[in-house]
Amino acid sequence: MARMGHPSAGLARASVVVGAGVALMLTACAGEADSEQVELPPTEGVLDYQLGGAYDAVSSGAGEVAIDVVVRDATAEPLEGAYSVCYVNGFQTQPGEAEQWLATPELLLRDQAGEPVVDPDWPDEFILDPSTAAQREGILDLLSPVIAGCAEAGFDAVEIDNLDTWTRFGEVSEDGAHALARAYVEVAHEHGLAIAQKNAAEVTQVAQEHLGFDFAVAEECGVWGECAAYSDVYGEYVLQVEYPDALDEAGLTFAEVCAMPGTAPLTVLRDRDLVAAGEPGYVYESC
Repeated sequence: MARMGHPSAGLARASVVVGAGVALMLTACAGEADSEQVELPPTEGVLDYQLGGAYDAVSSGAGEVAIDVVVRDATAEPLEGAYSVCYVNGFQTQPGEAEQWLATPELLLRDQAGEPVVDPDWPDEFILDPSTAAQREGILDLLSPVIAGCAEAGFDAVEIDNLDTWTRFGEVSEDGAHALARAYVEVAHEHGLAIAQKNAAEVTQVAQEHLGFDFAVAEECGVWGECAAYSDVYGEYVLQVEYPDALDEAGLTFAEVCAMPGTAPLTVLRDRDLVAAGEPGYVYESC
């Protein structure tokens, strides 16, 4: 499901590159070469963010409108005729998959009592621990097939969520998280998929230049004043999502966000639960 936006831990952190030296640069160069073979999303048209239920057209004041770019969960099908992005939770577990991950407990972050750490905002999700090469290999054994499945289903790209766990859980290794991110990039590119950095405004330059991400999906960057962090690196290749409750808390209107410098050409307002069109609570607006 959608992540709540997190305040930046400081954009200066983007300049603190992992000290992996030549090996990191070689990986980055390989990722850049692969990224030339993938298709980036359109930068105009109609965007929708559909993690809470798939549907074929957005409902707005103008009636039913066809969708040009859509993000859907990996369990859903891509939308025919649209650029479809496949959502994969790459650094935390998906709700309903606890048993699968508890069978490989060494892949989960543990607290001092040895219990799996959960995300306090999403208590049905465990935090993955990519700190060692063996742990990263185990995580990839489980999630690489999911990314491959996105390609086989016909998606154009993949969005990897929760890159920022190392900023929220001090026990998660930053180097390990970045190494896992690079591995996800390689898997996506091997299957012909573009890959999006999800949130983590503080590492956009590192994510694009050294980890190999092709574009970005940014939640609540308008609320946090972080949109320029994405547009300065990815240009127009940013998919931006805002939520009404966060705008209310910040004392902002969606129109004000749309007028902000750095706001992405494809920016939408969605309800927090991302329910399907026609369901109670459905919200959809675009800039």
